[in-house]
Amino acid sequence: MSGIVVVFDFDKTIVDVDSDNWVVDELGFTDLFNQLLPTMPWNSLMDRMMMELHSHGKTIEDIEEFCIGFPCIPECDLRIVSDANMFFIETILKHLGIREYFSEINTNPGYVNEEGRLRILPYHDFNKASHGCSLCPPNMCKGLIIERIQDSISQEDNKRIIYLGDGSGDYCPSLRLKEKDFMMPRKNFPVWDLICKDPLLIKAEIHGWSDGEELEQVLLHLINKISMEENAQFISADCKLRTQSVSAHEALPKVLPVRP
Repeated sequence: MSGIVVVFDFDKTIVDVDSDNWVVDELGFTDLFNQLLPTMPWNSLMDRMMMELHSHGKTIEDIEEFCIGFPCIPECDLRIVSDANMFFIETILKHLGIREYFSEINTNPGYVNEEGRLRILPYHDFNKASHGCSLCPPNMCKGLIIERIQDSISQEDNKRIIYLGDGSGDYCPSLRLKEKDFMMPRKNFPVWDLICKDPLLIKAEIHGWSDGEELEQVLLHLINKISMEENAQFISADCKLRTQSVSAHEALPKVLPVRP
């Protein structure tokens, strides 16, 4: 499987909910969240909500308890590009026992400060400069992250990316995928709707999915397809090499018999 790079969104892809909303709702702060929602960017709002939770006596252990309770889609692996945050993601993955399967997690930093309060910071500090992408929220352009991943594997021509996502933030990276890659949007979610407006803008093959069961079926099908193609290329190259070796051998001048 070394020729396959699988990149997952996190919310509503690996877990079947929005992790930010889930924690806020389960801890009883939905009304305040909805009140503040129109006043600031999402990432800043989540940091504010963590302050509100802390000021109302909610502990890190309370937050971890609800992270562990997330309804999940079957186990996945390799890389994550998510607009959630590192604290939520790592808490869930460690609870599921699958953290070590992910070689890379790209998300908003989340950490517990000296006061015991969870802080959530932007992946891209939009207060200093814009990332320059009009399609993405100010704190993260997933398209730029995918380009970095592409650059990191560019020396290995056989590498192919399978990208899975559901939100509007997953549309930008889908536009950056190449013809040899695969895009797996969740059906009837924002990224699916955006792609359906003009599918020809996506160079990669598009394979939709609706739930965890279909995600697993489609993903395994694509992995098997890529593996079979790689094996076929290897066999073809091996046969070609053998043919060239035989031809070269036949082209050599024949050895003349030497009489004693």
